Amino acid sequence: MNPSAQPQPVVVGIDGSKAAIRAAIWAVEEAVSRDVPLRLLCAIEQGEAHATADVAVRQARSAVEATGKPVKLETQIVDGAAVGSLIRASASAVMVCVGAVGLRHFRPGRVGSTAAALAVSARCPVAIIRGRDDGVRHLRHAVERIAVELDGSPDNGVLLGAAVDEARARDATLQAIVCRRTVADNGVGDTESDRRALADLGRRLATWKRRHPALQVETVAIHGGLLEYVAGHRRSVTLIVVGSQNRQRLEELVGPAGSAILQDADCSLLIVNRQHL
Repeated sequence: MNPSAQPQPVVVGIDGSKAAIRAAIWAVEEAVSRDVPLRLLCAIEQGEAHATADVAVRQARSAVEATGKPVKLETQIVDGAAVGSLIRASASAVMVCVGAVGLRHFRPGRVGSTAAALAVSARCPVAIIRGRDDGVRHLRHAVERIAVELDGSPDNGVLLGAAVDEARARDATLQAIVCRRTVADNGVGDTESDRRALADLGRRLATWKRRHPALQVETVAIHGGLLEYVAGHRRSVTLIVVGSQNRQRLEELVGPAGSAILQDADCSLLIVNRQHL
């Protein structure tokens, strides 16, 4: 490795919203666990004042500093549209974090357009952060769970690795989920098939558990969709890890139905890009 090479930062999109500040605070653990800088990036779109961007960045910086975590902070104010600026920044970032809904381009019932565009176009993993301003989160999530759906796709190893990293960084329980849509004639799930699916999942997790003995892991076989599961476990699931190549699942999670459930569950989303991990 070239010792003079600059480490890739965790980039946070800042726009003056409370959602952006929540994203910045969430991203602190990402930067600290990787030992990389945390960069607060604010884009000035046409007609906006530079002074407004200065205030937004200062507020976010103060919130991050108030965490007391040993993170190296960088700030950047650029001219241009937020989406384009963040996509360009993603080319040299280890992760981009944004609030689910910012001050601009709000669409009722779903994530903001900036977050939605990054979910499919960023060149690194993207975290779309949700949260509340009333302090309820910490009461509702006594034990945080990071959920990842695993199937037979080639991306599973990358997804699982990303989920493990998040669980370790946040001292959370990793919840590995296999979705099964088959049921027996009497409407009850096929117990033997579930057992085989969970056994296979356990074998895939064994290597990670040997590597990280302190890692807390739960395996779950569900009948139905991931969103239905999250809706029923809204008091514990705080983050869902999904692959960017799974467009159907991604559209479901970012679309109106998924946004409504995740918002109510206070659950964030990490979209993992296989190419850039």
